[in-house]
Amino acid sequence: MCDSDHPSDPIAPACLAPTAPALGVIEEVHGAVIDIRCTRLPPLRQALYVCLNDERYHFEVHRHLDEQRVRAIALHRTAGLKRELSVFDAGGPLAVPVAPACLGRLLDAFGRPLDGGPALAPEGYRPIVVAPPPLSEAATMGEMLPTGIKVIDLLCPFVRGGKTGLFGGAGVGKTVLIMEFMHAIVRLHQGVSVFAGVGERIREGHELWHDMQDAGVMPRTLMVFGQMDESPGVRFRIGLAALTYAEYLRDNVASEVLFLMDNAFRFVQAGSEISGLLGRMPATMGYQPTLLSEVAELQERILSTRNGNITAVEAVYVPADDMTDPAVGAILAHLDATVILSRAQAAKGIYPAVDPLASSSALLDRAFLGERHYRVAQAVREHLARYRELEDIIAMLGIEALSETDRRVVHRARRLERYLTQPFFVVAGHTGIAGASVPLAVTLADCEAFLRGDYDDWPEDQCYMRAGMENES
Repeated sequence: MCDSDHPSDPIAPACLAPTAPALGVIEEVHGAVIDIRCTRLPPLRQALYVCLNDERYHFEVHRHLDEQRVRAIALHRTAGLKRELSVFDAGGPLAVPVAPACLGRLLDAFGRPLDGGPALAPEGYRPIVVAPPPLSEAATMGEMLPTGIKVIDLLCPFVRGGKTGLFGGAGVGKTVLIMEFMHAIVRLHQGVSVFAGVGERIREGHELWHDMQDAGVMPRTLMVFGQMDESPGVRFRIGLAALTYAEYLRDNVASEVLFLMDNAFRFVQAGSEISGLLGRMPATMGYQPTLLSEVAELQERILSTRNGNITAVEAVYVPADDMTDPAVGAILAHLDATVILSRAQAAKGIYPAVDPLASSSALLDRAFLGERHYRVAQAVREHLARYRELEDIIAMLGIEALSETDRRVVHRARRLERYLTQPFFVVAGHTGIAGASVPLAVTLADCEAFLRGDYDDWPEDQCYMRAGMENES
């Protein structure tokens, strides 16, 4: 039975005979925008619903028009809605069912299964729109979170409990890298992963789901999808719904949670759609005037507490490769590390296609990493930067035109560049190369050997796609 007096079941699909009095009636329907005439004004972000064809259709209040009317965004398709249809109060913001059994599942923004399995048997419900934990409960920036990926751990180390942005276009390996991060958290840290598919294509989501199963990480992973064909209200809230599950897992199931979002830019786009539907005046470059506060509302929830850590990795699309875009800038302001995936690296067969000079991390400091790690990382960067400076000269005049010192730097940089490639576990079935996880100590020792010239006589191809230089394991 659908009863607004029972918010403990806010997503019940059946809606047969509401017993609570109606909050109001639908006055107008404009696409995904619903104007409702109310007997009392519900607060902003309140979840409302109507019962139609034995189904519950949810709305979210986004604007008060006057003393008796509100404007809401539909979270479902609006076909069949009509004027004077009774609207009921769900008793709070949109909530999702939570339980340890959510691991291994594929869910939508309402916590309903998309994998053909049974509905969750929840131990409770959590609202998706809440304030972040108080500062007294927040943990300070943690130590480095090893991933076993050489180029990441060496040059742009992840912050345990921090936020990392993964910037790159189509076809440069974002999804593969995200899957490998999930594998690393499960294998190295016995943690769990929550994947938020924001505006994902159905085909991509289906492929990712099966790839995760084939890689063996799905039992410790929860995937929450708001697909590209859904309402902008769903795409706008799917990140918060997935983050609510991450918070639940952090507090009740595992102390190490990896939160992955693909794509954070689509979250901004959904907010821009909603802003236009609500009639707000566009701001800089056509983005919504509430851009900064909406991004902050999501990012400030990604927080570590005394109960555990949430480490976030967010794929971010960069419009026209412009890193000064307002949406990119709003997201960058919250990140502890940035990993730039370069199409030029991918074109050379360097995978993961991380640009080692453009990527950065707040942890890349002597105080955090220690003298040895910092010194090796800076020396590798210097060799790679000098090689990039000399590439044009080499292309025009040949490497013989360089001084002996520069030739030595170039040879070592090329070997280092190939050494920083790595076979991944999650694509071993496609590449035929066994995946490798490389401890940081091995990476540092190998890079020191390259910088000393120990491998100057090695062919470059022998440095490519392997684990440590001493062995292939």
